[in-house]
Amino acid sequence: MQAVGVVVEYNPFHNGHFYHIEQSKKSTGADVVIAVMSGHFLQRGEPALVDKWHRTKMALQNGVDIVIELPYIFSTAKAELFAKGAIQLLSAMKCQSFAFGSEEGNIEPFHNTYTLLQDYRQEYNELIKYFVSKGLSYPKSLYEAYEQLKQKQHRLYIDLSQPNNILGYHYIEAVYNLKSTIKPVTIQRVKAGYHESINSNTNIASATGIRKEIFEKGSVQDIKNYVPQATFVHLQDWLKQHNQFVQWESFWPLLRFSITRYLPSDLTQFADVSEGIEFALIKYAKISDSFSEFMNHIKSKRYTWTRLQRMLTHIFTGITKEQLHQIDSPTYIRLLGMSEKGQRYLGEIKKDLDLPLISRVASVKDEVLKIDLRATEIYAQGVQLFSKKKIDEDFQTPPIRSIALT
Repeated sequence: MQAVGVVVEYNPFHNGHFYHIEQSKKSTGADVVIAVMSGHFLQRGEPALVDKWHRTKMALQNGVDIVIELPYIFSTAKAELFAKGAIQLLSAMKCQSFAFGSEEGNIEPFHNTYTLLQDYRQEYNELIKYFVSKGLSYPKSLYEAYEQLKQKQHRLYIDLSQPNNILGYHYIEAVYNLKSTIKPVTIQRVKAGYHESINSNTNIASATGIRKEIFEKGSVQDIKNYVPQATFVHLQDWLKQHNQFVQWESFWPLLRFSITRYLPSDLTQFADVSEGIEFALIKYAKISDSFSEFMNHIKSKRYTWTRLQRMLTHIFTGITKEQLHQIDSPTYIRLLGMSEKGQRYLGEIKKDLDLPLISRVASVKDEVLKIDLRATEIYAQGVQLFSKKKIDEDFQTPPIRSIALT
């Protein structure tokens, strides 16, 4: 059986994701779709809208055959490490190909961009330093340096101002650096941009737009046309059980406590906390009544919203720099769920897997897994701020078997 891999968050799974799955199978001729999915905390430093078990069910009932977890170390990392961890896991699962969505929609410019940045690496780094010295933010400096380098060759290159193109580039970079045989394929994103609000003239919206609508309305009724039935049912189920969806605002009392309980010198043990930001974190956490108020106090050119959220994620979960940097490659494959076809595929490849496959965590001793378990525990504590019902914890939950909606 042939397998195509996808790297996902499904926050939540929507019609654009369904299109991506269908096109990934069509473009590669794969029999099986394997999704490596972030757990409870995501790449832009946010807690997931609903827990990973609900999101796994959404995936399995919409064309995905196997869902494995991208460990916390990678799922909350910058794009380079996020991509590296995901590609290593998909390679370990013996995927012949992987497919990612992009604004570009054509794979050749990604390869061209990788070659350009490798051939002119020293000049690229010097340009970055130059633009930073002029007061530009680091992400903006990266972009300006790249735009200047593009003049070196007259070839097709990707637009690195687009979020999915940026992440796609790092997937390609990971494939080259790891010398992986996995074949990359890109699928053109359709209709809705990454940050766009929902549009009543189409049935495809970005996950960001869908979440915005959910939080503004406090219900899922208005997003019904933008998600498959399974997603709608599982979102309704979550709302019935827990009264509201997860966002940083929901966790603010606990996050605020997590910050103010420390001395400034103690906060520096967490990733990305440097250059005196620890004093601002404590100062404004004490006087802010909401997460948005807090963020507006501390956001700056140097500290982007995403960088701050990642920093706060590590403070919230209690994960230190030392823990995060102890390893830079996955040490296991954590199985979250599978369809019948996915189970057959696992039966075929199980003896050839490059990493141990974990279906139950109770008997496993692994430092990376301990961090994942910790993240789930803290997420669960946050949910209990507004819900009387506990979420399912890692020790209690076996892999989900795909079942039909009733």
